[in-house]
Amino acid sequence: MNKSSELPTEPKPGTQSSPGNEQPELAAILARANETGSPRRKLFWWGVIVVMIALGLYFWWGWGKQADVSYVTEPVARGSLVVTATATGTLEPTRTIEVGSELSGTLQDVFVQENDIVELGELLAVLDTSRLEDAIAKSQASLSSAQAQVLQSEATVAEARATLTRMQEVFKLSGGKVPSESEIEVAEATLKRAMANLSATKAAVMQAEAEVKTNQTNLQKAQIKSPVNGVVLTREVEPGNTVVAAMSTPVLFTIAEDLRQMELRVSVDEADVATVSPGQAVSFTVSAWPGRQFPASIERVGLGSTITDNVVTYKTILRVDNDDLALRPGMTATATITTAERENVLLVPNAALRYRPSDSVDDSTDDPLPSRQSRVWRLDGDQPEAVAVTVGISNGRLTEVLSGDLQVGDAVILGQETPE
Repeated sequence: MNKSSELPTEPKPGTQSSPGNEQPELAAILARANETGSPRRKLFWWGVIVVMIALGLYFWWGWGKQADVSYVTEPVARGSLVVTATATGTLEPTRTIEVGSELSGTLQDVFVQENDIVELGELLAVLDTSRLEDAIAKSQASLSSAQAQVLQSEATVAEARATLTRMQEVFKLSGGKVPSESEIEVAEATLKRAMANLSATKAAVMQAEAEVKTNQTNLQKAQIKSPVNGVVLTREVEPGNTVVAAMSTPVLFTIAEDLRQMELRVSVDEADVATVSPGQAVSFTVSAWPGRQFPASIERVGLGSTITDNVVTYKTILRVDNDDLALRPGMTATATITTAERENVLLVPNAALRYRPSDSVDDSTDDPLPSRQSRVWRLDGDQPEAVAVTVGISNGRLTEVLSGDLQVGDAVILGQETPE
């Protein structure tokens, strides 16, 4: 038998085996290998067959998998970026006054209702003043008595002074013979006692005058008046109620000074407080007016914190114009604080900054980056390409790109899909 006929037939030049006829060729090779009588030759052909199968599977798996990977992309664009923080709180008047009574007594009349607009000094209620008027009459009588005592004391002083003067003149004219020195000393002592009594009666007059003024003041305090221009928020009493002011001042009315200017007191989360500062623009909504945005501005950011259910917040005061009186004290509001704004900046989706390629793509450039530095992957043809960028502010969905080799329209990769 001719040995050359035992070798496998090589394909003709220009021809290519296809996946459809690969199995018959392998079967033919195996058949020829079995026909050979040498064990070493059989082992050689089996090795060739194994290598060919491995190479085929490798190229089929690698190229097929690479071809099956699809990327989710989004083009880089320019636009406006607004960063906001959200907080909730309650609307309150800028100034609320609790009007009470310093005196105890029975309310004789109450002149205002809730929601009434009042002016400075307007009479709100009055206590029964009969006892106060009696006290004024009594103190005025005491004052009159004290004033009479002063007149009597002044007469006594004048009499004692005249007596002493006369005795001194007689003593001089008599050459010191009469009256005696002891008599003159008694007259001097009598004058001093009269003058001291006059001082005491004058002090009694001052005390009586002070008592009269106190009773007159109490009579005025029995008339409870508004301390400001404003609106009555609450009325806690009715005519005939007894007011007891022994330990503390009882609150009869609550008055808001001016509801056309209000405060929105919100709680800002500790994660946002560093970006919140006075003067920033704010818009808020309330349930009573769905769909309506009310403007406001930050007036003050508190330094002290409040902890509720392990959540740290900071009280922030917002100034609100309420010219149409649509807002009322106690309404719950949800505020959106504009912490930063950018115009005409390069923007990439945050998902592009988080994306990292799978093992099938070379990610050797994925080393640590400095602060404010990040990396996105741009699709160059059908291959991912790493691009280092410097990022700015973010609103949670889009991030500002400050620098880097990115252009408007570049397709940055958000993710990839590999069919199973």
